[in-house]
Amino acid sequence: MTGRTLRLRRLRRLTPGRGEDGAGRAGRRGAARVVAPKVVALGGGMGLSASLAALRRITGELTAVVTVADDGGSSGRLREELSVLPPGDLRKALAALCGDDDWGQTWARVIQHRFQSQGDLHGHAVGNLLIVALWEQLGDPVQALDLVGKLLGAQGRVLPMSAVPLELQALVKGHDPARPDEVDTVRGQATVALTPGEVLSVQVVPGDPPAVPEAVAAVLDADWVVLGPGSWFSSVIPHLLVPELLDALAATKARKVLSLNLAPQPGETEGFSPQRHLEVLARHAPKLALDVVLADEAAVPDRESLADAAKRFGAAVELAPVARQDGSPKHDPELLAAAYDRIFRMHGRIGPWR
Repeated sequence: MTGRTLRLRRLRRLTPGRGEDGAGRAGRRGAARVVAPKVVALGGGMGLSASLAALRRITGELTAVVTVADDGGSSGRLREELSVLPPGDLRKALAALCGDDDWGQTWARVIQHRFQSQGDLHGHAVGNLLIVALWEQLGDPVQALDLVGKLLGAQGRVLPMSAVPLELQALVKGHDPARPDEVDTVRGQATVALTPGEVLSVQVVPGDPPAVPEAVAAVLDADWVVLGPGSWFSSVIPHLLVPELLDALAATKARKVLSLNLAPQPGETEGFSPQRHLEVLARHAPKLALDVVLADEAAVPDRESLADAAKRFGAAVELAPVARQDGSPKHDPELLAAAYDRIFRMHGRIGPWR
């Protein structure tokens, strides 16, 4: 029995029982039992934010597990100067979990606000500075993020996927247009996200990063796990490169849904079909099993090929209109919420929220 297996068993024993008190759960013996599904969403950046904005509309039992490989902009500067986890994607997730009332929307704008100046504060986001300040005050990344979430009135919890900042490295064919057949190593999430050429694979450094125990416990205790949408190589796949998190995804009894992007991303997935997104996911995590692949019906020109690719994961394909009506490649939170709600009801086991 491996050390990771033993840790997973200990974490499973530590997760709260389904009948205990908590958000959305019956607090008094004999009270009406109204229980929402426990959902864990994995990702980073604007893709994860879109998913969270939808999921908070249908459950109060929501945990975001966020990638920590960002090395650009304000996050990259703070990471380099203070040797901390990059706070930017964590900040975006917290903003997405803010409520639609005045308090929630005011704080969402405040933490997303970026300073404009001619000095060192230029480009820094208020939320990044707040998160890092609390990390330094409390010395505990998880406790600090929980405190920020409490201040914002966030409708869910935000956790980093790993306890250490990660570097993303990619093998890219044709990174140099003058050498289209050569393969180069490209380093850094910001560079990988915009790289020319064909991304063949990604890895994280260090290669066996420690997962945050609370993130592993959340996956083990979930009813549903949602992976994506988001930058495929720099926000989605990195979760599968944290061994303890991948083990938890294999061990959990939760059902898993993969939410596909609305369009290929310039740079890292240029020219990708929906089914190719699944093919590269399988290369990085060949033993990953899924239950549902969600895609926008207008973004799938070849439904049969997508269905074949999904079968390799043991998954069914659900097509639904989830894009904004303005033609932009962005998810509509209300439409995406409706799609998730339908999937949870149609494909879920008879769970405590039914």
